[in-house]
Amino acid sequence: MLLDRFAPPLTFIALILIWEGAARLFAIPSFLLPSPSAILQALLATRLSVWVGHIWATLRVALMGYALAIIVSVPLAVALASSRFLSRTLYPLLVVVQSTPIVAVAPIIVVTLGASDLPRVVITFLIAFFPVVVSTVTGLLATPDELIELSRSLRASRAREILYVRLPFALPHLFAAMKISTTLAVIGAVVAEFVAAENGLGFFIAFSTSFFKIPTAFAGLVVLVTISLILFRLVGLAQKLLAPWSLPKSQR
Repeated sequence: MLLDRFAPPLTFIALILIWEGAARLFAIPSFLLPSPSAILQALLATRLSVWVGHIWATLRVALMGYALAIIVSVPLAVALASSRFLSRTLYPLLVVVQSTPIVAVAPIIVVTLGASDLPRVVITFLIAFFPVVVSTVTGLLATPDELIELSRSLRASRAREILYVRLPFALPHLFAAMKISTTLAVIGAVVAEFVAAENGLGFFIAFSTSFFKIPTAFAGLVVLVTISLILFRLVGLAQKLLAPWSLPKSQR
């Protein structure tokens, strides 16, 4: 049990030590692959006010795009699951949108919508919404037929069937997609900052690499990964508090 519990952090620490040892042993230049100690030094050398400004810029866009993705995706998934006509007409369009490389479309969105937060939120939304739609539709359609027949035998309306039968059954799928979308939202915010931004962690990384400050760029990447992990854990905590029954017994 203890080995299972501490295996992930011990593995991570071992990888860091191997990375540090290899960087020192082979004298790898920092502009190619900085050592973890050099990244930590760059992280601490950057002023806290600089980190706070860039983190807030990225986190603000990521959260707005993520919230918009949830607000749009859940009703859209309900509509797709409730109507075969909408499923046949809209779902292929959603696949086309998801299959379009956002990196290629991002400059067009920025030119069309301007250089404010709006295009960055739209880019984040386009990256984050698709998993929520697909997983929620899957959960809604996977509701056992016995429950559907029982609700209809009790003369439940279509709205009540969706709200009290289908959506609760789809919650595990929805929360799983929401966890994935947190990381995608951060990716979307960074992609948008690469295209057009004057602050944010994506801008910070691009600016650092342009001046060959690779340890500083890696420090920005570490902060980004930390933000993604925190958001992922917060969604898991929300599921545990709001819908613990939707989790496996071992995770409650």
